[in-house]
Amino acid sequence: MAITYELIKKCSQTGARVGRIYTPHGVFDTPMFMPVGTQATVKAVSPDELKAMGASIVLSNTYHLYLRPGADLVAEAGGLHKFMKWDGGILTDSGGFQVFSLGPLRKITEEGVSFRSHIDGSKHFLSPEKAIEVQMALGADIIMAFDECVPYPAEFEYARASTERTTRWAERCQKAHTRKDQALFGIVQGGMYKDLRTKSAQDLVKMDFPGYAVGGLSVGEPKQLMYEMLEHTVPQLPHNKPRYLMGVGTPDCLVEGVMHGIDMFDCVFPTRVARNGTAMTSKGRLVVKNAQYARDFRPIDADCDCYTCRNFSRAYVRHLLKTEEIFGLRLTTIHNLHFLIHFMKKMRQAILDDRFLAFRQEFWAHYQSH
Repeated sequence: MAITYELIKKCSQTGARVGRIYTPHGVFDTPMFMPVGTQATVKAVSPDELKAMGASIVLSNTYHLYLRPGADLVAEAGGLHKFMKWDGGILTDSGGFQVFSLGPLRKITEEGVSFRSHIDGSKHFLSPEKAIEVQMALGADIIMAFDECVPYPAEFEYARASTERTTRWAERCQKAHTRKDQALFGIVQGGMYKDLRTKSAQDLVKMDFPGYAVGGLSVGEPKQLMYEMLEHTVPQLPHNKPRYLMGVGTPDCLVEGVMHGIDMFDCVFPTRVARNGTAMTSKGRLVVKNAQYARDFRPIDADCDCYTCRNFSRAYVRHLLKTEEIFGLRLTTIHNLHFLIHFMKKMRQAILDDRFLAFRQEFWAHYQSH
């Protein structure tokens, strides 16, 4: 197998666990957060800066790279690692979520999805085989099966038909995948229906993927419903393989995801809100652009040792953001990514010390979700 998972410690009171994933481009401790580099770059930060803050694996987007610059060009450059000068791990998603979020610009059939590019309106067709072909050309360490993300809310019949199609597509992805140096993960769907989640998990586990993602959550449903789905789904996945919750990256959801036994997370949230002048802290979000910070000479987060917090004040970062200086959004981005990566590190330590429940209680005592 291209990747293997080692379980190091399980929390005695919850599903939380610490593990290690071995890949062709490094060994990663879990649970972990993966910064998102949609277009083969994590917005506003360099590979060296990512390394300095402790990032070990990043996520890139198949849909976007397929459209620009094209998988053939990336392959010609020697693959994604060489193209973006990143020697750590890379995970590519299948493009399914992006295609399905195009709404009226796409049409789903059993064969695949016809869609128009959001860039120039040109026509394209993405099938399970094509999604795998593109991801093999990109050459990430971990690639994802092509799935249909069930929207929320969805009628039972729609969710059932969609989930069954995702399973058939997963089989086609497996047949099409031939690269031995990358691992293909299956994606559990099922909407907000427990019986569909069970069936999806069981069908995919039979296919013996080297890892499993839980997809179709964090798509607009109440957080409590997402946690219910995790509580139901995760125990049905193999304990000796990584579990990945797609598209989740706020501190509250990370804590609850870890408690339910998730190992890997990704989300554009930390970099997106950073560009809007919002910083993430252990006490909740801090909108550093707000007028109240104009004369606040404290760091964004006194408990953070990132480059931004070690060197600059809220007042300075606010000034940069208000004057639309690029360095301002770089500083908030560096802070947010560093904060999340180190937040995961603290959770790993809490699990190793067998005090994860205490960590969770302390977190909720101070955190204000917005």
